[in-house]
Amino acid sequence: MDGGTLKTTPANRASSIDRHVGARIRERRIMLGLSQQQMADMIGVTYQQAHKYERGINRISAGRLYEITRVLNVPITYFFEGLDGADDDAMNPRQRMCLELARNFASISNQRHQEALSQLARALAVQQ
Repeated sequence: MDGGTLKTTPANRASSIDRHVGARIRERRIMLGLSQQQMADMIGVTYQQAHKYERGINRISAGRLYEITRVLNVPITYFFEGLDGADDDAMNPRQRMCLELARNFASISNQRHQEALSQLARALAVQQ
């Protein structure tokens, strides 16, 4: 270090990428209404391992990332979108609310209730 500044090392950069990918996995999992345990079972790891992937604590191998793309039904590029932006890992309150809404909507088992909620959202959007 010179002048008291922190230099960005490849290891620091990799861990920020790991956290970004993990956040994107968590975001998509929630959008699909899956629990961490359900996703862990689907990709063949323990709950703790899935949790560590989402937090960026453990790195994800290429093969495991491929399996996650299949389970979450997204292209591999999905996990790297927004990497060039500043602090994409932090969701704002509106994004959190949208994710929660998507998760709750997915957990409604009655299709008529889902359709009614969808129609309500459309009607409210038009009133803007």
